[in-house]
Amino acid sequence: MNIKKFFSMARQLIFTRWQHRSYAVFNTLYREVKIGMLAASYFICLGYMNTFAQTEADTITQKIRLSEVQVTAHRAPSLYSEVGRMITVIPRSEIEALPVQSVQGLLKYMMNVDVQERGPLGIQADLSLRGGSFDQVMILLNGVNITDPQTGHHNLNLPVDLNSIERIEIVEGPASRVHGPNAFSGAVNIVTATSAQNKAAANLMAGDHGLYNAGATVNHNIGNTTSYFSASKGGSDGYIDNTDFELLNLFYQFQYQKNQENLNFQAGYTTKAFGANSFYSATYPNQYEETRTFFTSLGFETGAVIKLKPTIYWRRHHDRFELFRNKEGAADWYTNHNYHLTDVYGGNINATIPWILGKTSVGGEVRSENIWSNNIGNEMDQPLEVPGETGVYFTKSYSRANASLFLEHNFKVGNLSVSGGIMANFNSGLNYRLNWFPGMDISYWVTPRLKWLASYNQSLRMPTFTDLSYNSPIHVGNADLEPEEATTLETGMKYTGRSFLGHVNGFYRRGKNLIDWGRQMGEEEYRTTNVNEINAYGVELMATLLADRLGIPVLQKAEFGYAWLDQDKNPEPGYESRYVLNHVKHKMNLGIQHEITGNVSARWNFLFQDRVGGYQRSADNTYVSYDSWFMTDLRVTWKNKNWRVFAEATNLFDVEYKDMGELDRPGRWIKGGVRWTLKY
Repeated sequence: MNIKKFFSMARQLIFTRWQHRSYAVFNTLYREVKIGMLAASYFICLGYMNTFAQTEADTITQKIRLSEVQVTAHRAPSLYSEVGRMITVIPRSEIEALPVQSVQGLLKYMMNVDVQERGPLGIQADLSLRGGSFDQVMILLNGVNITDPQTGHHNLNLPVDLNSIERIEIVEGPASRVHGPNAFSGAVNIVTATSAQNKAAANLMAGDHGLYNAGATVNHNIGNTTSYFSASKGGSDGYIDNTDFELLNLFYQFQYQKNQENLNFQAGYTTKAFGANSFYSATYPNQYEETRTFFTSLGFETGAVIKLKPTIYWRRHHDRFELFRNKEGAADWYTNHNYHLTDVYGGNINATIPWILGKTSVGGEVRSENIWSNNIGNEMDQPLEVPGETGVYFTKSYSRANASLFLEHNFKVGNLSVSGGIMANFNSGLNYRLNWFPGMDISYWVTPRLKWLASYNQSLRMPTFTDLSYNSPIHVGNADLEPEEATTLETGMKYTGRSFLGHVNGFYRRGKNLIDWGRQMGEEEYRTTNVNEINAYGVELMATLLADRLGIPVLQKAEFGYAWLDQDKNPEPGYESRYVLNHVKHKMNLGIQHEITGNVSARWNFLFQDRVGGYQRSADNTYVSYDSWFMTDLRVTWKNKNWRVFAEATNLFDVEYKDMGELDRPGRWIKGGVRWTLKY
């Protein structure tokens, strides 16, 4: 496009007038929380790119066609094939084929992704990337940040189950300059399954240990609008004592699209109640937790040439934690459970301007994070009654505000693509001192199928509220913690063929002030501290053979992945690290999908994992290193136009293993289910 043509098109953009409206205040817990920042953010702050369109599921089920899917790796709208950094996209076809029932179960097969599950169906899990901690990963739902500021344990409190997910995008490595602070070691974007096709579906699953899950989805189009609704409920008696759970998910999404205008609204609600045997400490195995999470966002995109996208969002999270479930067998000093309520308000806006030298994106974000608690924060002058409880009060609170400004430019010359940018960040928890986080991604097509990638990025993570001030008989927070910082270099090669896909990449991360919970041998209390410097090195290899494209009988697809990671750390003898010094050093996965007969196929997954670190056994204070393990999972599926029936076995050979302290992981677990879909 020449300059004359560009300005001719730009003159066609007519802005009539902005209507200034007054905004009331939210009355939250008898306190006025002013939200003028949400209105202001509409005009001055950065929005996330709309990464999902009303697209039929079958347009992205084949990995070979993912090149035309928009992903969240840049500020400007970016196709998967154009991205200059390592990003993994899990399409709907993989979600349906794999022997999994939750997002965390799905992600455990991805290389350099560490998933420490505490229960099936996504009841709770700690998710980390490239040897980082579970607090260092940003979780997005349709491009909107839903990360929990209290603790990363709640990051995957999602209002949707697998049946409502179209695809999952994993951005490996720092993403602060794209998504803001706390996308420290990467980001995971979950995209829901809206469609241009009217359809309804219902599903039912049951398994060992009283496991069940039932749900339904409806996708309906009227004119330029799409409405999507999903609901699911599940539970289990528990695979060992005090691991029972119940959960409920509700989700609604509305889209309006006409010409260059696109309106997106989403709202979700999820509740979880579960026995937490040895989740946080084996010293108290009768722990119990109940959470309730509500989330909503509204985004708008407009502009034929200059793309303008504002978004506002709100997330509220309730948490009740019982160290002694129902106070049964409680110690004399235990007088009350822990109650927490967090409110997060955010607003952002992004403008993308195409011109002769590429695309420039500019904007910013503001985010307010608040907690009321009887355990976390600073003492309040006036206690507040806990909603839904009688005679229980919040006595502490804490708030902080964050503001970020972004600038990014993308250009392409021949086979070379470059994306560079910077984020300027202010946080009230750091006395509003200015922090800069630059980054650059470069890619070059060596051949029409082989691409070289390289990137340099810096990132930041603020301590969670739990890191700063959570206290219990076995945990001591630290109000003087510094934020984590990291610089990461990465390079690799990616091959995209008709029947073969693969990549190999390596990275080096220099981490500063990493936050860890740890204790010395013989100590009972875990304390938070800044670990001065830890450098991480990693290599990842992935290869996928689409055998059905080669006409190989029976075999449909084969996948192989291997990841190696090391950190140059020298812990004191006997020091037990809960998170920073425990990482997966070797991880290997082999997936084979083949036809059995007719519409029946099988998916095998063989997963090997070797974790560095260990735990202090509560019975005798002996330090125990983690053992490596090898696990086999299997799913058999029959499907036709409207029906899909499956039977699966996870941990088929009943391997005994631990990957989070003394918590025994489930043995063989048999499940089966059916899903019916009607297009109308």
